[in-house]
Amino acid sequence: MTDISQIAESASLGGLGTKTAVAVFGGGCFWCTEAIFQGLKGVVSARPGYSGGELAEPTYEQVSSGKTGHAEATRIEFDPSLISYDDLLTVFFATHDPTSLNRQGNDVGTQYRSVIFYADAAQKQAAERFIAKLQTESAKPIVTQLAPLGEFYEAEDYHRNYYEAHRDEPYCQLVIAPKLEHLRRDFQALLKKTDG
Repeated sequence: MTDISQIAESASLGGLGTKTAVAVFGGGCFWCTEAIFQGLKGVVSARPGYSGGELAEPTYEQVSSGKTGHAEATRIEFDPSLISYDDLLTVFFATHDPTSLNRQGNDVGTQYRSVIFYADAAQKQAAERFIAKLQTESAKPIVTQLAPLGEFYEAEDYHRNYYEAHRDEPYCQLVIAPKLEHLRRDFQALLKKTDG
């Protein structure tokens, strides 16, 4: 179980007392969302896990059954002075299909639903505004759910940094790599600077 307070003290950002915030999104397989958000400037960490269900301390196998109510989600700790919540929403909606009910590609089930777990009223209002604007531009209904952030359970260790550890696997090549290419092409200004 992870502490879900929206504001946290983080020395890892280069100084004591630096304020960070938390956003939690479910947009299909958390291997994808983790890899996408890890590459954004201002993101301190992106951790895969489970949220939105009733079962305490769920396992991957239990969540994969579709019977726990949990969604695969990613908990993003970020520095709002470097990247805004609206920027995170922009990337979230651009890198999955918010019109696809309980599925993303071949990943099917309520555990793959499009969902925003909001940490406070400001996040809820920002997400509502974003969805309303997106709906005016979409021919299909936006099915992204909004739910208050309850407990977030971190996924098992082998799910962390999955793309980095398994980038040659077919799923990573066929599903995650194209999303990362889309990110690099369309959101260059939001990416972390890399050496070289």
